[in-house]
Amino acid sequence: MEWYKIDNIDHIDSPALAVYPSRIANNISLVKEMAGGVEKLRPHVKTTKTAEVCQMMLQEGISKFKCATIAEAEMLGTIQAPDVLLAYQPVGPKARRFVALIKAYPSTRFSCLIDHVESALQLDYICRAHHIQLDVFIDINVGMNRTGLKPAHISPLLDVLESCTTLQLKGIHAYDGHIHDKEFAQRKLAADNCYLLAKKAQDTIVQRLGHPILMVIGGTPTFPIHLLREEVECSPGTFAFWDWGYQHLLKELHFQYAAVLISRVISLIDKNHVCVDLGHKSVAAENPLPRVHFLNVPTAQPVAQSEEHLVLQISEHTLSIGDILYGIPVHICPTVALYDVAHVVVDQNKTQEWAIVARKRIINI
Repeated sequence: MEWYKIDNIDHIDSPALAVYPSRIANNISLVKEMAGGVEKLRPHVKTTKTAEVCQMMLQEGISKFKCATIAEAEMLGTIQAPDVLLAYQPVGPKARRFVALIKAYPSTRFSCLIDHVESALQLDYICRAHHIQLDVFIDINVGMNRTGLKPAHISPLLDVLESCTTLQLKGIHAYDGHIHDKEFAQRKLAADNCYLLAKKAQDTIVQRLGHPILMVIGGTPTFPIHLLREEVECSPGTFAFWDWGYQHLLKELHFQYAAVLISRVISLIDKNHVCVDLGHKSVAAENPLPRVHFLNVPTAQPVAQSEEHLVLQISEHTLSIGDILYGIPVHICPTVALYDVAHVVVDQNKTQEWAIVARKRIINI
């Protein structure tokens, strides 16, 4: 039987997300092997949003994590993850929530990004009011062009940080998520250029402070390149579950699919078309069709999708109403966030459910 098929599938309503712990464990082992241990790893939890998967990483010795939301940070706090970087600049109510989170989970050392003088002053004010010290990382723009400072523009922020009594500059953060070259040589060249920009900022800060600081750099496409550098931490996220997009873009990586979408045929349109229950609300919809590829019906071609429906073209199909289709999304990260639970599959049977707890914007704080 194919690895993804579930014997007691009748106990799972569709659409649904299924995860396979043995394959997740293999992916964690592989990323550790690639990194030569855990010291350079700071996995991003935006993909899994699941405490149980993060606990699997903790059990393998991974102690540093990255996240993007207060809920993801709180999920990590609930399992007492030692070191959590909020890769986001908290402003307004989010800054107050972040300080409340720090006080609520003292076993976890939290840090966050900053890229603006005003943000630094606001965080310092809130931290002073609550009598806490906060580690911060300066966000460096290395080409993503959504947040961060260009290396030449960091001096005013350094000036302000020197006057802040509660903020401790821990390092810099450089995310190169704009790099998606299929050819490894081109990807490496782009990653090397991003690293040189980040290194320029790091050197400027070190010269000013007189002591070393950390560099957190790279996502899934570039982390194997950055792992070869000294004194960096890398933040792959997709590796835990993997997806169709990276499987076919990053051919030099050998992670396994560990999360599958469950769908059923709900209508037989004609001899060449069927409709399944996998609409926009069930699979990440930011990419053009196809957004999902079916393992057990590889010739199925998505031709139309709406909120709860996906029309597939399959020449001379033999499918029946209620037949199961097992799909791999092109982009797993936002797909996971569409589900309340993941159905856990062990030995080809659903055994339990894991809450996708950090799909929420608020857990407790």
